[in-house]
Amino acid sequence: MTVSDRQPRDGERIERYGARVLLLDGDRLLMLRGHDPHQPSRSWWFTPGGGVEPGESERGAAVRELAEETGFVLAEHELAGPVWRRTALFDFFSRQYVQHEVFFVARREDAERRSAVDQAWTVDEQEVIDGSQWVTLAELADAGIEVFPARLSESWADFDPWDGVARDLGVEPE
Repeated sequence: MTVSDRQPRDGERIERYGARVLLLDGDRLLMLRGHDPHQPSRSWWFTPGGGVEPGESERGAAVRELAEETGFVLAEHELAGPVWRRTALFDFFSRQYVQHEVFFVARREDAERRSAVDQAWTVDEQEVIDGSQWVTLAELADAGIEVFPARLSESWADFDPWDGVARDLGVEPE
């Protein structure tokens, strides 16, 4: 999750592309908890992932971001999908974003775990990520805070197990 260096004109949304990983461990999903320093009373659960860098593939971005944010290392071929595509509309650091995202699914048993010391959080990530946790669907449904994408607190049937169909979640305001 990196914040673009490009400064938008007044009222303009920053448009970017992102890749995310739904990392499963049995009936649990790895989620990150974060907040927006410009809206300190608001926090939410979200999936590991972030922006696709110039010249980088979506799969490449997904495995890079997963390793940087969580310490779990996968090879690109260990990702299934994309299972979901969506466009997220959100405000973050008092800037408006349009993020076109793809979601891949993977299993914890396929990942190598580096120590937390090896995580490479950006300055922005250090400021906004409060922690990570393995959660069940029921725990997300009862979270009491926002979950992104919201569908994660409703059903995991689209990706657990994945049927090979990439689903379009459309445009989702956050």
